[in-house]
Amino acid sequence: MLSVALLLALTALPASATQPVLRVLAWPGYADPEVVLSFEQQHHVRVELTVVTSDATLWDKVSAHNQDYDVFAVNVAELQRYLARNLVQPLQPANIPNTQLQLARFSDLSAIPGLIHNGKTYAIPYTYSQMGLIYDRKQFRTPPRSIDALWDPRYRGKVIAYDGGTHNFSLAAQALHLASPFHIAPGDLPRAAEKLIALRRNVLGFYTQPDESAQLFLRHGAALMFANYGKQQVHLLKQAGADIGYVIPQEGALAWLDCWALTRNGRETRLAHAWIDHLLGPQASRYLVERQGLSNTLSDDRDSRPNGRPVWLEPPEDTALRERLWARIRSGDRLSRVLAP
Repeated sequence: MLSVALLLALTALPASATQPVLRVLAWPGYADPEVVLSFEQQHHVRVELTVVTSDATLWDKVSAHNQDYDVFAVNVAELQRYLARNLVQPLQPANIPNTQLQLARFSDLSAIPGLIHNGKTYAIPYTYSQMGLIYDRKQFRTPPRSIDALWDPRYRGKVIAYDGGTHNFSLAAQALHLASPFHIAPGDLPRAAEKLIALRRNVLGFYTQPDESAQLFLRHGAALMFANYGKQQVHLLKQAGADIGYVIPQEGALAWLDCWALTRNGRETRLAHAWIDHLLGPQASRYLVERQGLSNTLSDDRDSRPNGRPVWLEPPEDTALRERLWARIRSGDRLSRVLAP
C-alpha cells in the first residue's frame, strides 16, 4: 500500500510529468500552434515540436538520434536514404482513417514511387510545392523566364538564394542543361561547383527559413529569389504588402512532396499514427493553405495543381558529397579548394 506522503507527492506532480510525450520533427508552418494544442487536448499528451530548415539537419537528427523522435516530415526523395539505413518503420494506413479524405492521386500510395517497399507503407503524403522564382515587379519589366536570371549580372547583390547543397547542385545542373539534375556525373561536378561559386558571387544573402527569406527580400530591396519553399514564401511576402510575382522557369521547377514517416526507434507509435491522422484533418489542412500558402492533399483547386513542368525530386547521386562541397562554396573557397579531397 502506498504511503500517504507518496500519494501526495504523486498527485502534486504537474500533469505534463505523467503525460505521454510525442516527439515531432517538422518544417516551418507544418504544425500550426492551434493544431498542436487541439491534438494535445484531444489525446491528453504533450507534443515536443522541433522545427528543421534543411534536409541535412533533418538527416543529422534522425540518423544520429533516432530514438529521440517519433514522427517526422520528409520529402519522398530524401525518404529513400532513411529506408536504406533502416531508420524508419512501416506505417499502418488502417490506423490513419483521414487518408480516406485525401484526393485519389495522394491516397493511391502505390502510384507514388518510393512510399511502398516490400508491400509495406513507409510514409503518408502531406503537402507539396514547386521551387519557382519570386521577383519584384518594380525591378522586372517582364517576368524572368529562366533560372539563368539568378546569375544575371544586372541583379548582382539583389538575389536571394537557399542555403542548401542538395537542391543548389540540382539547380546548377538545370542551369548547365545536364541530363538530370539529380544524377551529376563525376566529370560534370567541377562545372556544377563552378556554377555555384558564380551564384555565390551574385547573391546578396542565403536563407534557411521562409520567414528569414521574406525579411531578407524586403529589408534589402531584393529583385529575385529562388523559392525553396515555393508558395509559402509568396504568401509571406504578399501578406507583408510586397509587389511580387511568382513564375515557374522554362527549365521546369524542382518540386517536392513531403510526407509523414515514423522513426525506427520511436516509442509512441500509436500516438504517431494519431498525429498523422490529425494533421490530415480539415483544420490542419485548411491552415496549410490559408496560413502558409502551401497545398494540402485534401483540396483540389487551380492554385494547388503544379504549374508548368514540375521536376519532382529524386534521390541525388551523393547527398553527403553535395553538402560537403556546398559548405566549402558557401564559405568562399576557390574551385580548387572546393574540389580538394
